[in-house]
Amino acid sequence: MKSITIKGSKRESVGKASTKALRNAGKVPCVLYGGDKAMHFSADELSFSKIVYTPNVYMAMIELENGEKYKAILQDIQFHPVSDKILHVDFYQLHDDKPVMMDIPVRLEGNAPGVVAGGNLRFPYRKLKVKALPADLPDFITADISELNIGDKLYVTGLKNDKYTILHPDNTVVAQVRVSRLAMSIDEMDSDEEEGEEGAEGAEAAEGSAEEAAPAAE
Repeated sequence: MKSITIKGSKRESVGKASTKALRNAGKVPCVLYGGDKAMHFSADELSFSKIVYTPNVYMAMIELENGEKYKAILQDIQFHPVSDKILHVDFYQLHDDKPVMMDIPVRLEGNAPGVVAGGNLRFPYRKLKVKALPADLPDFITADISELNIGDKLYVTGLKNDKYTILHPDNTVVAQVRVSRLAMSIDEMDSDEEEGEEGAEGAEAAEGSAEEAAPAAE
């Protein structure tokens, strides 16, 4: 997994006044969980640009002024409702021997024959929650759609890997190719036309039978 370094300083005070002062100075209050106790620190807001504003997953190497270093992952982030500035960030400390759960991006690979034939690709799960040791966490999960024809589905069972566990039910559909609305509309039009032709032929046959029967009645 890719990593990014975040340099910070331990916070001695965690009150509202000190938090406001930090934000005014362009810093973000943070908390690191997962250790013996929660650790409060702060870091420059610009330090989070690569780890927050990206679909990729990064491991954070937190380096404090006193020389302490911690491997962590981003757990939660709060934004200002109006300005979108980062208000607070929570990290979770990683331990080499302890599995961790994380949302990993799904990357599609290949061209689906069903799409080439006019179907629509549905891709509802852009990320999947997995559980693994930190060293086994992937940057992304590859989903091969090159065998999907119209009506086919790719389930999470087709993405299993020995290094991590996907924490979704086996019937979870990661991608599928469905019939397009245009194709359905054309099929419906063709069906209506066929029914209309059959109805017209039936009406003509009925008229012919009536004409033949009329002289006999006389």
